[in-house]
Amino acid sequence: MEESATNHLNHSLIQPGTLWSETTLRTKTARASGALKSIETEYHLIQQQDISFVVRTLSNLARKEHALKQQREQETKLHKIGQRIDPFLPYEPDLFVGNISSTHLCLLNKFNVVDNHLLIVTRAFEEQTDLLNLEDFVALWSCMQEIEGLAFFNGGKTAGASQRHKHLQLIPLPFLPDVMYLPLDQAINQITFKNSLGKIDSFPFCHSITTLDISPHCPVEIAAKIMLRSYHRLLNQVGWKLDNSNLRQKQPMAYNFLATRNWMMIVPRSQESFQNISINSLGFAGSLFVRDHASLELLKKLTPLKLLTKVAFGN
Repeated sequence: MEESATNHLNHSLIQPGTLWSETTLRTKTARASGALKSIETEYHLIQQQDISFVVRTLSNLARKEHALKQQREQETKLHKIGQRIDPFLPYEPDLFVGNISSTHLCLLNKFNVVDNHLLIVTRAFEEQTDLLNLEDFVALWSCMQEIEGLAFFNGGKTAGASQRHKHLQLIPLPFLPDVMYLPLDQAINQITFKNSLGKIDSFPFCHSITTLDISPHCPVEIAAKIMLRSYHRLLNQVGWKLDNSNLRQKQPMAYNFLATRNWMMIVPRSQESFQNISINSLGFAGSLFVRDHASLELLKKLTPLKLLTKVAFGN
């Protein structure tokens, strides 16, 4: 019986080489059905040292705020009767892209700013404050192998997580087609790595970054083990002592995780926002989001790097 169930699951997994086509098709149909609530933005570039920060102003934020307000009201009602709302259990069928593995599935981000923004979600409920594990990296690399993108994980509410259910995210690259590949490119290219570890010179706060040396043809399970070791190494570099005997341990504090096919970074977090500007992992990739032009002007005066320093920890 167990073998039959496993075989059924394997048959239902998304076919290798089809993730991108399935993603773009689902984006089209979800937009047509109204399930996908894309947020229109305009962007501005702020150059600071060796990073060209992309700052988006959310021109129709009211729609998202209305939906989030309804969600919070529903959560409050359910909390009073001892229930918990989880947008991933069950998920919206119109946002479903495919089954990635026996433990993870892939959904479209309902309130997307960037097209084809994917969520890599655990099938069973796990806390967003659980450390990433081998199964997470198997699912993540399965997606990154097919879609060249920026992966990230907001480790807890202080790091910008809006949902308790564990999920990684993947945004396709280039970040701005015909404008830039990734805001951090120049800064990362200037790092002098030692034993594959290094830091971005222009980041005056606690962080660590490592190179990833994974062949494009590397089997997913082996690539995932490499990523897990690199992840643990970065956590140690920022001062966290891991209990290797506990596979489901909680994070000691909030943090942001970012990765491409070539590198991985960890940034511990001290607070979720500063001056009413919220920061998630994308902020440390050089992408910031502000409500309106007044907040944009505030950010210009404050400067992006000072903002990031305020929500991280000093070196």
